[in-house]
Amino acid sequence: MSAEQKSGAHGTVASRPREQWSGQLGFILSAIGSAVGLGNIWRFPGVAYENGGGAFLIPYLIALVTAGIPILFLDYAIGHRFRGSAPTAFRRLGGKAGKWLESLGWFQVWICIVIAVYYAAVVAWAASYFTFSFDLRWGDDPAGFFITEFLQRSDPGFSAQFVPAVLIPLVLVWVAVLAVLGSGIAKGVQRANVIFLPLLVVAFLILVVRALFLDGAMTGLDALFTPDFSALSDPGVWIAAYSQIFFSLSIAFGIMITYSSYRSRKANVTAPALVVAFANSSFEIIAGIGVFATLGFFAFQQGVGVDELEGLTGVGLSFITFPAIVSQMPGGPLFGALFFGSLVMAGFTSLLSVLQVVSSGFQDKFGITARQASLRVGSALAVVSVLLFSTTTGLITLDTVDQWANNVGIVGAAIAATILVIWVFRKGPELASHLNAVSTFKVGRIWQLLVGILAPAVLLYMLIQRIIVLITEGYEGYPLWYLAVAGWGTIAVILIGSITMTALRWKHDPDDFTPWPSAQALKELKK
Repeated sequence: MSAEQKSGAHGTVASRPREQWSGQLGFILSAIGSAVGLGNIWRFPGVAYENGGGAFLIPYLIALVTAGIPILFLDYAIGHRFRGSAPTAFRRLGGKAGKWLESLGWFQVWICIVIAVYYAAVVAWAASYFTFSFDLRWGDDPAGFFITEFLQRSDPGFSAQFVPAVLIPLVLVWVAVLAVLGSGIAKGVQRANVIFLPLLVVAFLILVVRALFLDGAMTGLDALFTPDFSALSDPGVWIAAYSQIFFSLSIAFGIMITYSSYRSRKANVTAPALVVAFANSSFEIIAGIGVFATLGFFAFQQGVGVDELEGLTGVGLSFITFPAIVSQMPGGPLFGALFFGSLVMAGFTSLLSVLQVVSSGFQDKFGITARQASLRVGSALAVVSVLLFSTTTGLITLDTVDQWANNVGIVGAAIAATILVIWVFRKGPELASHLNAVSTFKVGRIWQLLVGILAPAVLLYMLIQRIIVLITEGYEGYPLWYLAVAGWGTIAVILIGSITMTALRWKHDPDDFTPWPSAQALKELKK
């Protein structure tokens, strides 16, 4: 072993060079594949419609430029400079105090663990509905079919009664994703994204074009894009825009830190980040066009206005409203197959990125390979996923865990990361210099102010507002005991998990590492 490897100059933890993407294109496609997920298709159109229509694009783009891209740069800078998973990178960033800062990285890993176990279930639902599309199996009552027949939903609680229609596809999803994950970054994750992302784009564009020629399509687009500029005076609309950007870009919970750590030392960082950010937003707008053109057709068939329709976002849109639409439209089975096939591909690539955060963290900590992490850690998560989300209470558990993991866990992690990195450890100048040393698009003082002041201020408002609502009003009318266990219990699991993992010993010393370019080199470059 060379002296350079021994000093950690390659960013190794397990005494071996870190895996790398095969090139910039592979990284960009994988990062886009992570960002473009189910939320792009079923969340953005409804959020835009409910928050000013076409006028929503103004706060949306402002949020993208002032918070989304700056935090994306932050994640890329941390991962690229400190060459490791989220726990490794934060530990190295913290220097002498890195031991306790490592826990922030593990907090992000545990968020990904929680998301992975329920996200896989949604991908399994989409895969099942892909097959259902060919014979329109949901019949004349898509809501009843989804809730009662397919999921066999029972009251809030924890059931041991498994639903075979969910169990089998869920197991298959886990087998597929762990096989890809175990193959490593270049041969597994990258290869899957290179295949699935172009297929997703082509399939969804075909779907959108078809939707535009449906009766009533223009009415749907008018409903989506007709601007209500009075909405811009509502602070809630701006919070909705920042929230959408934040959750859509896969930022602040370890994914982009992990992905950027696999880039070569001299790789351009900021330019690909801009490509990823605008590609993600472009897909969201295209998704909005396709979804609302289709909803316009549905409203036309029902003889009602778009504003009278229900189920315009989330699970209801995908698994109740869209099947009802598919049943009424010419060529419905093909349209349904394209839609649910798109959901599967978008969900699968996002699931891969979430699990890669987990795999990378365990690889670094315990000195294991990608295959070992997939078999040991991934299999354990698969068991938990099956036990919790293939039962009759799976839907309610998923809904509750998702609410707390996203709106409390991820937002809390983002606030902690921005404040600690910029204000406590004062790493803003170093990270800015690092970005400028390797990238074509330069950042300056404004970037540090956006990351250190605007982003945490908006996120803190979002967090406080959501916590107050969850405490005072509960969630979806579920029993308080259930919310305490499934909701706040989720946050407790994340906290306990992060503390426990931080306390465990490393297989190899993560502090045996030298950032590149060196601090002195960055100072000279800045001059």
